[in-house]
Amino acid sequence: MVMLKGIPRILTPDLLRVLAQMGHGDEIVIADANFPSASIAKAGPELIRADGHGGVEILKAILQLLPLDMYVSAPASLMDPVEADKKKGLKTPIWDEYKAAMNASEGQTVGVQLIERFQFYEHAKKTFAVVATGETALYANIILKKGVLTN
Repeated sequence: MVMLKGIPRILTPDLLRVLAQMGHGDEIVIADANFPSASIAKAGPELIRADGHGGVEILKAILQLLPLDMYVSAPASLMDPVEADKKKGLKTPIWDEYKAAMNASEGQTVGVQLIERFQFYEHAKKTFAVVATGETALYANIILKKGVLTN
C-alpha cells in the first residue's frame, strides 16, 4: 500500500514506477482474471499484479495519474468478443463503466476501438506493462495509450 497524499492507495509502488516510466505513446494493459497475463509478459511487457482488485477500480486509479493520448482517434482498445459470444448476445456492461471513467478523466469523449481476440494478445505483447487484476467480468481487458501533460 502506498502512503502518500494524493496517490490512490490501490496503486502499488511497482505500478507507480511503471506509470512514471512510460512515455507518450507507450501502452499499458489492464487485464481481467482470465487474461494470460504471465504468458504475455514473457514476451516483454512488465507484469504488475493487482490480484483482488477489479478492472474499474484499477482503471479509475490509473486515470488519476495517466493522461490518455488525445492525439490519436482511439487511445483505448478493448478485446472484441469472439463470434460465438456475439451470437449468444453476450453483454459487456463493464465497457460502459470503462468509457464513463475515461470520459470523466479526460473531460471529453474518449475514442475506443475493438481489437480481435488474438490480435489483442499480439498487441499486448508489445505494450509497456500488463496489470493483472482479479476482474471476473468477461472481455474486461483494456489497453490504454499514454498521452502528454499539457499544463
